[in-house]
Amino acid sequence: MSQILVRNINILTMAGPENIIENGEIAISGDKILSVGTSGSAPKDFKPELEIEGEGMVAMPGFINCHTHAAMTLLRGYADDMPLMEWLNKRIWPLEAKMGEEDIYYGTLLACLEMIKSGTTTFNDMYAYMDKAADAVSESGMRAVLSRGLIGAAPNGSEALKDGINFVEKYQGAAGGRITTMLGPHAPYTCPPEYLEKVMEAAEDLGVGIHIHLAETLDEHRDIVKQYGKTPVQHLESLGLFNYRTLAAHCVHVDETDIKILAENHVGVAHNPESNMKLASGIAPVQKMIETGVKVGLGTDGASSNNNLDMLEEMRTAALLQKVSNMDPTVMPAYKALEMATAGGARALGMEGIIGQLKPGMKADLILVDFSAPHLMPQHDYYAHMVYSAHSADVKTVIIDGELVMQNRKVLTIEEEEVIKHVKRCVKKLLS
Repeated sequence: MSQILVRNINILTMAGPENIIENGEIAISGDKILSVGTSGSAPKDFKPELEIEGEGMVAMPGFINCHTHAAMTLLRGYADDMPLMEWLNKRIWPLEAKMGEEDIYYGTLLACLEMIKSGTTTFNDMYAYMDKAADAVSESGMRAVLSRGLIGAAPNGSEALKDGINFVEKYQGAAGGRITTMLGPHAPYTCPPEYLEKVMEAAEDLGVGIHIHLAETLDEHRDIVKQYGKTPVQHLESLGLFNYRTLAAHCVHVDETDIKILAENHVGVAHNPESNMKLASGIAPVQKMIETGVKVGLGTDGASSNNNLDMLEEMRTAALLQKVSNMDPTVMPAYKALEMATAGGARALGMEGIIGQLKPGMKADLILVDFSAPHLMPQHDYYAHMVYSAHSADVKTVIIDGELVMQNRKVLTIEEEEVIKHVKRCVKKLLS
């Protein structure tokens, strides 16, 4: 059991805006946080094997990316500046049909590298060949919630559901507990009601949640209303899908009734502002969701529609977008944006009490951010600097599950050059 002491550091616990500890220390024992407090507060009998000097840095929980498709890093820049359905049908889905296990493995490893280097410690992923994604997660040291993407209307829909069930049975709790699983029906417009009923039966049997795209575009909203006489949110509620722990990605086109349904059913929402902007999907009414009690976290979506996995950029965009769309500079203050990227993301995924805050007994998933750079001076407000000023390159050290995963910008679990070499080879093969 490894024991680490991070000392002489300013700490954002994310347990409330006032919970900042200056010149503090964090004691880590095994995979959990033993103590968080001012200098000298660690238990007297605590004997660290490793001491990390934190002077000039800020410690905080690692970012939680609530919605992405990690292996889509291979498609970064491949199909830009297109409407969503044209982007999917003409560019993305045809190339994805050619992707195999090796592509998913190296695409996911590339995503893990990018996320670790920008301070993300947990991500929620939906894609194909998820056993290979799980291998990449295990190797990287990251924490992940994984689901096999299911398109019920596709010829292989039934086979995909069997794969999704087998994946859950095999990988729930894998990598020493760092991997958890969900079922991943793609969206209401690709999964008809009878298919979603089968997904719900499987979720009941397996005791897992459901990860689904929902109300992402105006076209989706219109088509579902035309077909079922209900909005996408009301359609899923009528099927009983929200009786299961649900993470709904996007929720851009939702009205007050939809938002009330999401709140009452404790649905977690993954807000993906940059992807929604790039695909011109719209602006999600996040402020209204939060005021109504919806559990909202942040996601990047895949790197083919963003085009990066940088949660620092995502929360800055989220804050600014809500301010301008509401024409109110007080909306989405810095702490709230940072909370969505940490503790709020944990709540959206149903992992509160495990990750998202720096408190004794919680998993030791934290990042150390160098605050000595000119763009982070003077330090009037740590939260404002994290949201409006910090860059991903300011993240110096990453600890996940009590293990040192990145130190002084060097990722310790993955050979970066090797991954990039294999990624280039995979892409060349896909495009040939």
